[in-house]
Amino acid sequence: MKFYKVVLNLAVLLCVIVIIVLYVYQTEEDETNTVFHRSNGVFNRGQELHESYKASVTTKTNSHKYLEPIEYNVWCIFTKVKNMNSPLKFKFDNMLSSILQYSSIVIILNIISDARSKYIVESVINKKINETGKQLIKVKYHSVETITSALSNLTVTMQPFFSPHPGAYYSDALFFISLGLYRFAPPQQKYAIMLDIDIELQTDIANLFKEFHSFKEDNIIGLAPELSPVYQHILYVYRSHHKHTKLGSPLSNGGFPGLNSGVILFRFDRIRASKLYETLLTLPAIQNLTSKYSFKGHLGDQDWYTLVAMEHQGLIHQLPCSWNRQLCLWWRDHGYHDSFDNFAKCDGPSFIYHGNCNTPIPKHKKYNKYDVDSNNNHV
Repeated sequence: MKFYKVVLNLAVLLCVIVIIVLYVYQTEEDETNTVFHRSNGVFNRGQELHESYKASVTTKTNSHKYLEPIEYNVWCIFTKVKNMNSPLKFKFDNMLSSILQYSSIVIILNIISDARSKYIVESVINKKINETGKQLIKVKYHSVETITSALSNLTVTMQPFFSPHPGAYYSDALFFISLGLYRFAPPQQKYAIMLDIDIELQTDIANLFKEFHSFKEDNIIGLAPELSPVYQHILYVYRSHHKHTKLGSPLSNGGFPGLNSGVILFRFDRIRASKLYETLLTLPAIQNLTSKYSFKGHLGDQDWYTLVAMEHQGLIHQLPCSWNRQLCLWWRDHGYHDSFDNFAKCDGPSFIYHGNCNTPIPKHKKYNKYDVDSNNNHV
């Protein structure tokens, strides 16, 4: 009797072992040949693993060349707008219309504003979305009072060097916000563009974001060249002592005419990590550079960008002039008539028109010297 029980137990144990072996084998086979259904078709797990490996290798191989997926963050300042008839309101309306007209992407529009201006800009945005039927923007509002208050020390440092006199237009704290914007952008926001509201796009804003692909490893900010002789004027003393310098000369002659801050590309992640950038915001650094170049500016943040680029060219990625086609003629009519054309020269299509110094943006786009007709009027 005991013998039969032993045999029976052995038989049961053998069956269990066989079942386990078969289960393990089947599971391994299933893991190799499992079929996954996706929206673009059906393929087996072996294929998926192969494709995942290829994707991983491609990502690692090209990590220095291609950007990781990003949000499309655009920043602008909309403040001190008193009513619906304000020129600033119409400028913003025009900028927004041009973005929506060409955009193929959803952008996050970060608006720095005060309470009254926020009410006005909200109405503009809602109306424009209803008119176009395009839901291509998400809006985030940021308190201008909070930001300027937090940047008060920075503003106090900058004003004596880059403002004409206290109370002047470019003395306002608003014109130094871009320098400290990285402190207020969310930590996960690595890339961003800042636009003046007196611009008009002529192409998809996604193409401007592609300029980040052209940044070199040490580039942290991107700006287009200044298209007027303003920095030739500011650098008069320095140029008189350095006869062969290219600083302050037209881009068309191979010079460095300075930078314009109407369109700015930020690598916030690199700015946050840059000790040099932080140092260049300090009073001793600014005193050193302004003294070295006999530099007394009056254009706010773009004076600082220009000064930094003269000393640390590698920090700046220079955008093609077509991404900030400035239209202001003020310097042509104030002592630089003979040389103005050389500064304003920007060949090819204009991707962004910049109606700086309240210059009307041409209705009929022309790609000549500076988009004016034979009577030197904007068209």
